[in-house]
Parts: sequence; C-alpha cells; structure tokens
Amino acid sequence: MLLVILVAVGALLAGLAANRYLRPRLLTEDDDTGMAVKDLVGPLLTLTVLLLAFVLVTANGSYGKAEVASRGEARALDQLVETAEYAPAAQRSRIQADAVCYARAVREQEWPAMADGKGSPAPSVWSTDFRRTFRTLEGETAFGMLIAADNKRSDEREERLTQATASIPSAILWFLLATLTITVMGLGICLPRRNNRGQVVTLVVITALLTTTLCIIRDVDRPFGGIIDVEPTAITEAERQATRDFLAHSRITELPCDDQGNRTA
Repeated sequence: MLLVILVAVGALLAGLAANRYLRPRLLTEDDDTGMAVKDLVGPLLTLTVLLLAFVLVTANGSYGKAEVASRGEARALDQLVETAEYAPAAQRSRIQADAVCYARAVREQEWPAMADGKGSPAPSVWSTDFRRTFRTLEGETAFGMLIAADNKRSDEREERLTQATASIPSAILWFLLATLTITVMGLGICLPRRNNRGQVVTLVVITALLTTTLCIIRDVDRPFGGIIDVEPTAITEAERQATRDFLAHSRITELPCDDQGNRTA
C-alpha cells in the first residue's frame, strides 16, 4: 500500500517537474496552450465506469453464490428427509420433525438476521438434534447416507451465511462515491454556460445512470437485505415437503416446535 502511494506521488511530482522544465525544450507551443479540463474529464469518466463495472461483477457473483447456497441447503434438507425413510420408525419421525423445525428456524429467524449480515442460533438447535438421532443409528444402513446429507446441509448453510456478509468493503464503496462525485463535477465544469439545455439533460442522464449503478452494487452486495434479495423460497418448499412426509408416516402429529422454529417440547 505504501509503495503504491509513494510511486503515485513520485509520478505526479515528476510530471509537474517535466511540465515546468522539459516542456519548453520539447514543445514550441505557447505556455498557455495545452490540455483543457474537458480533455481530462474523458479519461476520468472512463475510469469511473470501469470501476463501477468491475465492482458490479464482484457483487453479482456474491449474490449468485448466496442464491445457489440457499437452494443447495434446501435440497440437502430434502434429501435428509427422504433418506430418513430408511431408518426405523422412531428415528424417522424424529429426523423429519427436526427437519421441519430447522426449516422454520431458518425461514423465520435466520433469514431476517441475514439482512444485517448475521446468523441465528435457532437452526443449530435442530442440527444438533439431528446428530443426536444419528448416533442411535450407527451400524444401520441409513447411517452413512444421513451423515452425508447432513454434512451437505451444514456446508451449504455455512456458505449461505458467508455470502450474507458484504463482499465489498465500505472503503471501496466510499471511494466509488467520491470518484462519481468528482466525475460529475468535472463534467459540470466543462458545460457551456449558455444554450446548454441539451448538455445539461445529458449530464443529468449520466449522473442518474452512474448513481443507479452504484445503488445496484450496494443492493446486490447484500443478497438477503436489499431490494433485489434472495427469498427463502427453496427452504419454504423443503419445509412443506418435510411436513407432508412427517404427517404421512408418523403417528405423532404434533411437532416439537412452534411456527418460528423454537422448541416447545
């Protein structure tokens, strides 16, 4: 970091020194001629657009990973419920009931918490209960398949929680905002003072586009808390199917949790 700053400052000082001492020897133009402000704004605008595009791609990649992890977790939970069909009746009912409660805890408690980049301890209550049940099945045919499905669920949940945190540091967002401000001000300085209606409209459109891009970056970088957010559709469907299987095969119809996924029994 320090090396980059030193090189940049050195390049700036060298350029200013060259302008003062070498320019008279290399150019025959008058000292008042040279690049105008409008000539310097063009590269600045290009730099701003490239930075916004690069950061947008990064934020979109994080959003995509969050969506994939959410669907993967739901599929793993559904596989866990289906694999439980090979377990004895008592363990099967318990695993399927825990799966319903786990899905409810994720949907009702952890999903809202992820809007702030946080998780919730509520789903861990039921994942711990999974493992307690698995211990009673050691040596059974379904034991290995249940462990594999639960490991997959755990990995996908961890990935989902990882992607819930912002992937773009706040310093970069502030830098982009500062770059956008300087670019728009530079463009404004270059506008003619009279008969400038067309140029003003164009500047407003450019400002709106750049601002919208930055807002989209900020929103997509929070995949569970923005306007363009990942909905708990997959885990809700997994909960519905787990509930159906539990009610179809269990003599007990009362789940050990409430609608929020909190333990009641």
